[in-house]
Amino acid sequence: MSNHRNRQNPPQVPKLSEGQLEPLFRRLNLAHTRRIYQQVADRAEKENWSYRDFLALLLAEEVAHRKQTRLQRLTRQAHFPFFKTIDEFDFSLRTTLRQSLLGSYLGPDFVTEGRSLILYGKAGRGKTHLAVAIGYRAIQNGFETFCTTAAELVEDLSNASKKGRLQETLLTYTRPHVLVVDEVGYLTYGPDAANVLFHVVNDRHLRKRPMIFTTNKPLSEWGKVLHDEDLAAAILDRVLERGRFIHLDGPSGRTRHLNLEELLPAVAERARISGIRVPEFPEPTPVAIAAKCPITGRDIGAF
Repeated sequence: MSNHRNRQNPPQVPKLSEGQLEPLFRRLNLAHTRRIYQQVADRAEKENWSYRDFLALLLAEEVAHRKQTRLQRLTRQAHFPFFKTIDEFDFSLRTTLRQSLLGSYLGPDFVTEGRSLILYGKAGRGKTHLAVAIGYRAIQNGFETFCTTAAELVEDLSNASKKGRLQETLLTYTRPHVLVVDEVGYLTYGPDAANVLFHVVNDRHLRKRPMIFTTNKPLSEWGKVLHDEDLAAAILDRVLERGRFIHLDGPSGRTRHLNLEELLPAVAERARISGIRVPEFPEPTPVAIAAKCPITGRDIGAF
């Protein structure tokens, strides 16, 4: 009976002026629709659109605008040191790395399966570029990314620990879906570096939250860098359980036009001239790296 009555007496269409529509758009939080409504309505009348087509376009525009706004907001909040995409990376400079090998890190599975990544190489090999590009792709896939340097992370958490605010501050590094930790080993850290970094890594490992590290130090030196061999081994063990180690070789992307590999003298002569001590433990060869992690013994599946 009620359905029959509704068909006989359809609801009245309210006649609202543009000024009366404004507060309705605001109440529904349709900011973009409010801006484009009149323009779309004029076009719809001129081109004789159906009501369905008119509504579909308004909704599609609103959704697209919200997606773009969210992308921009999450990119700002990621605190990338610069903006780079995977399409801008020059794979021709790396003899052992191809974009196809990074496929699993460019899709949603990277986040949902909690994979991690350690990018190792000398300066200028594109470690940070790749880390930023993968972090940004995660944002494009709908996830949050946060980028920091190892030095900033250690200092922030060390200070928080001294003030009794460690658990609160840890959320900065454990809450985002993806965490990028840049420049492990570039600077000197305090004595509690391994301890505070372990808190972050262990929490993210337990919750299957992916991590990306960049470093110029071979894994065998992380214990020395972090001042604790055992904790360094525990950190690497957790990162590499569902992660991968990638060695970026080839010339520096910043100085390849200078042909420095040919112009510079041998390492020993360079050290004698500069006064910089030659490293006591040379970096392992790619073959050695590809077999096992020197600290944990885990197969790191390097390229």
